[in-house]
Amino acid sequence: MTPHKAAVLSSALLLSLGAAAVATPATAGTPRHSAVLTATDVADAIERSAHPLWTTDPGAGLRDLHALGGMVGDAEVVGLGEATHGSRDFFRMKHRVLRYLVEHKGFRSFSLELPWSSGVRVNEYVLYGKGDLERIAREEFQGSYRMWHNQDYLNLIEWMRAYNRHHPTDPVRFMGNDLGYAGPELYERVTDQVARNHPRLTARITALYDGLAPTTDAATYLERYLELPLAEREKRAERTLEAYRLLRALRPAPGPAGREHIRTVQHAKAIHQMAKAYAYDATDEAQVTEMMKYRDRVMAENVAWWHRHTGDRILLSAHNTHVSYDSFDPRYPKTQGAFLRDSLGKHYVSIGFSFHSGAFKAFGADDGVIRTHRVDAAPPGSNEHTLDRPRQRDYILDMRTAPHSVRTWLSKPRPTYNIGAGWPDPVEYRIALGKAHDILIHLNDIEATTYLGTP
Repeated sequence: MTPHKAAVLSSALLLSLGAAAVATPATAGTPRHSAVLTATDVADAIERSAHPLWTTDPGAGLRDLHALGGMVGDAEVVGLGEATHGSRDFFRMKHRVLRYLVEHKGFRSFSLELPWSSGVRVNEYVLYGKGDLERIAREEFQGSYRMWHNQDYLNLIEWMRAYNRHHPTDPVRFMGNDLGYAGPELYERVTDQVARNHPRLTARITALYDGLAPTTDAATYLERYLELPLAEREKRAERTLEAYRLLRALRPAPGPAGREHIRTVQHAKAIHQMAKAYAYDATDEAQVTEMMKYRDRVMAENVAWWHRHTGDRILLSAHNTHVSYDSFDPRYPKTQGAFLRDSLGKHYVSIGFSFHSGAFKAFGADDGVIRTHRVDAAPPGSNEHTLDRPRQRDYILDMRTAPHSVRTWLSKPRPTYNIGAGWPDPVEYRIALGKAHDILIHLNDIEATTYLGTP
């Protein structure tokens, strides 16, 4: 595989570059017939029904988020998107929403668009203070996941650790739901558990995993992995699948040993998820489309597994694309949000972000270097141009219960800022926001996050 093809597959797998999503939320109630609406009509109706946000500062008071709590209701998983992958205001608002949901709604897990194995390391820091967060971030937030190596996410993780120091018997947890990398610790966890509890399988599992675990930093490992011939990557996926099936076939014992076995099976599954994802042919557009569907299905399955085995209510953080329902873009045939709605029904709620103007960090489309970019005020005819007309500078809007005129307007696709990991993006995304999400958080202006890594 050429370096360019490897980069294409890596980018597609690890962080979507900005496809938009459109689907029908459970109670959107889009009218079948409507009169002609002006932007002024819609803006006035939004102004009457939106709930103002006071700030995005994570340390500020939370009273203005009580309205959001009512909108979330009894949801078990809340998907909270972002309109760019590199703006501090989205990350800070996520931190603030997490605080509110933990302190007022009983949420106990934060799930990020990050590899499962990376999430395991971060979770041990959050729960037990194991390791150094700066080092964990340097080692795990690599490749396309470098976008998460920013001060805003480190602040969020540190808040989770501080919360657990004060609530040791009722902790919050961190999970990564993605499949782009499986670190060496994951292989060790599987082989160590097999050696302790299933010694007859030790030789076979060791042989199946031979040469697969990373021995370099994550970015180098992924670069070399993607340079392997397709046939070799397919063989590796066959090996990881056999290991997973061998462990899954074992009956777990009751008690702590059984729970450890269940976790080990999930670790083995995560190893296979990565191998299978990289066994798709990046030169075949149909294969890439199937891979993107597989990735979103895996992210949803991992979140559902976590919810099932911890019982936690979960705040799920990803791009707007992934937390929404269905995609209008054929490259994204089914999104994580759609899969979660299938498995959780009304217990999944999707929140999208929009913004009017501002700055963000993104990978250069040609060279992969992270830079700060800025977009001007949203043009007339776009969703954001009308969304920014109400007097509230920043606000929350429940699009399911908004006035008739607003729901009608939200049901039509219009140009929308939908900026992923790469910029510039030549695609103009047309999104019907009322069909993509249940709730919308609109921010007037955003600024780029503080990136801590080396471009």
